[in-house]
Amino acid sequence: MEDAFDSLPAEVQQHYQNMQDDLYDGITGAVVSGTQQALAWGQSPANVLAHGLVAGMDVVGQDFGAGILFVPEVLRAATAMKAAMEILRPLLTETGVEKIGVAVIGTVRGDIHDIGKNLVAMMWEGAGFEVHNLGVNVDADKFVAKLLEVNADILGMSALLTTTMPYMAKVIERLEADGLRDRFTVLVGGAPLNAAFAEDIRADAYCKDASEAVQAARALMQQKGVHRG
Repeated sequence: MEDAFDSLPAEVQQHYQNMQDDLYDGITGAVVSGTQQALAWGQSPANVLAHGLVAGMDVVGQDFGAGILFVPEVLRAATAMKAAMEILRPLLTETGVEKIGVAVIGTVRGDIHDIGKNLVAMMWEGAGFEVHNLGVNVDADKFVAKLLEVNADILGMSALLTTTMPYMAKVIERLEADGLRDRFTVLVGGAPLNAAFAEDIRADAYCKDASEAVQAARALMQQKGVHRG
């Protein structure tokens, strides 16, 4: 479990603030070296994740949602975060740090667009989720198998083509047919989608961008009262 930010020494607080700024600016090398320095000072992996990465990605997500940042800037920040996570992930596993939840995400069958989906995946990971990104052209069998394999909480599906949108309904119908629908929160997104479509296919929520996807995933996990260790 991480220490409260205010309880940390002033030098460490400033270090984490610098990490957040570097993450916001997408400076991968600085974020990686900042992660290594914090660990060298004896900071726990949970502290580095919470105060250096998650806090920084929260600001990125807020500014993206507000239209201050755009996709290229957010992708740079997410790439920097991903590089730091390569250092932290094995350490977090060793220490058994609590995660918010487990998510499976993919672009549905027939669709090979992945920029938006990858952005959501990286921002979910930055928010503290364990994320399994299945890539593109994912069919119902693969979605269901992975959801069960990792005991997921959330299924995220993306489509950028109007012709592939209906396949989202087929995945949900498959979950219903297998008696699994109530086990998973289903979030959908993509340029041609809207809230009415999500409701029509019986998804739990439509997310118009990565910022909304993070907010929705967090809120739904809080409603469940789930704590994953």
